[in-house]
Amino acid sequence: MVNLTPTQFKILDALASNVGQTLTRTQLLERVRTNADIEDRTLDRHIANRRARVERDPAHPRYILTVFGVGYKMPAPS
Repeated sequence: MVNLTPTQFKILDALASNVGQTLTRTQLLERVRTNADIEDRTLDRHIANRRARVERDPAHPRYILTVFGVGYKMPAPS
């Protein structure tokens, strides 16, 4: 079992609900914002922390992919 912060869970839920689709940073931020606003760079940090916990090789992720200049996506299973 992997423990998640509430923000990491919301990010993972948003990506898993849209498998194969790229979500922009703005879309992800809209889904995870609470009273304590997070910024783009904080979102990136949450993604990096998530990868560190679930990826075998976080430098070459398989589960949460960066779409440069756009956002992130969870690829469809092959």
